[in-house]
Amino acid sequence: MIVRFYTIISYFFIFSILSACNTSKKSDVSEATEVVVDTPEKEEIIYSNHDLSDIKERGKLIALTAYSSTSYFVYKGETMGYEYELLKRLADDLDLELHVKVKTNSDSLRIALQKGEGDIIAYGLAITKERQKLVDFTSSLMNIKQVLVQRKPENWRHLPKHKIDKAVIRNVIELRDKEVHVREGTPYQLRLENLEDETGEDINIVLENKNISTEELIHRVAEGKINYTVADENIAKVNNTYYPQLDIETEISFPQRIAWATRKQSPLLRDKVSHWLDSMKNTTDFYVIYNKYFKNTRAQHKRFDSKYFSTIEHRGLLSKYDDLIKEQAKPLGWDWRLLASLVYQESKFNPKAKSWVGAVGLMQLMPATAKQYGANNSRDPRQNVRAGTKYLKWLEGFWDGIEDPNERIKFVLASYNAGQGHVLDAQRLAKKFNHDPNVWNGNVEKYMLLKSHKKYYRDEVVKFGYARGKEPVNYVQSILDRYERYKELLDANQ
Repeated sequence: MIVRFYTIISYFFIFSILSACNTSKKSDVSEATEVVVDTPEKEEIIYSNHDLSDIKERGKLIALTAYSSTSYFVYKGETMGYEYELLKRLADDLDLELHVKVKTNSDSLRIALQKGEGDIIAYGLAITKERQKLVDFTSSLMNIKQVLVQRKPENWRHLPKHKIDKAVIRNVIELRDKEVHVREGTPYQLRLENLEDETGEDINIVLENKNISTEELIHRVAEGKINYTVADENIAKVNNTYYPQLDIETEISFPQRIAWATRKQSPLLRDKVSHWLDSMKNTTDFYVIYNKYFKNTRAQHKRFDSKYFSTIEHRGLLSKYDDLIKEQAKPLGWDWRLLASLVYQESKFNPKAKSWVGAVGLMQLMPATAKQYGANNSRDPRQNVRAGTKYLKWLEGFWDGIEDPNERIKFVLASYNAGQGHVLDAQRLAKKFNHDPNVWNGNVEKYMLLKSHKKYYRDEVVKFGYARGKEPVNYVQSILDRYERYKELLDANQ
């Protein structure tokens, strides 16, 4: 209880600091999908006042979320999730590009939101009085209850339900002196403390690090490492499909509203998103998405059991070709996850894929290129990836004048998609109009986009004419964004 007293005092001190922060300054916003180390709680926050008009001017909606088996994850190389699918539709409705930043817990999500690193927290947060002091909430997505997560008796498959009920906790009073593990600073901790007051009994509340997810604690209960934790009912139900030995029937709270969050300085965005959500909830599409992640237990079980399913706790594989990609990435000198991101972009790991222009296989090689680099059968995965990486190696040499390896990668990727001739044109245009010809973002990238405009593709420095510049620009960004997600979810030496 002494530890908990000091924890409460610490929270009071932190909230006092946050309330006193300056609300008029802006901070720069990164445009790439990334996973960011959490900001220390006592760091003074310079609040952003970006609202919908600023976001529209930028042309990008930057969403903050966290990995989980429902909100945001990778399955067979593809980004999926309930929040993610809704975000894509929201961004389309707002006519904005979607960029996603991943954080590790609700506090780091909130701090990043307030600093302006993102525009919206698209992660299921329970609406509480304390949180409402710090952020604004959108219309609710759903109402849920908190439930106790515990193990059924070992022989539960052979027991009738009434005997299982006798073997587990069904009355919250029975939590007296029991160790219940929850993340520090969450509504779960608050609910357990309120239960102590309501029942007059002490519960041994074990506070876990904020970077440990609810799903990790559920996993620990399933494995017998701990006996009890608390979870939102929807999260518990999804995980119960993976761990049928868990009992999640004991409710410990009244229904709570789950919603997304915006800054208090962004009322127009909040109102717009709330209006969109209210309209979306009246569509069949909304319930198709909801059922896909929360009701279709068969699909959830199939994903979780798959070795190609990846969240923070479940580090799976990307495809059946991971070993081949790792092998061929070594002579290229690339992180294999970057090469995997390119392969997914090209073919979604389908060795039989063929484009309308005749490109074939995992790396979508044109017949002449495949033959030039030794692939006699482009549908053979090994021949295709080997030839594709040899071509990438040649492109690396072609762009070796760009000293920064991170910049060189962007030029290589753009060339793989559009051909080095068009990239050279964009580079020459950048130099002519006083931009850096060796920097992609905001420089050569800008003139690649402008190569679809007559004024630029007819310029005297342009040798390869018209190009649909948006394709290579999106291609580069998509591969690098996906690479960041793959890095977070897959160990480097896996």
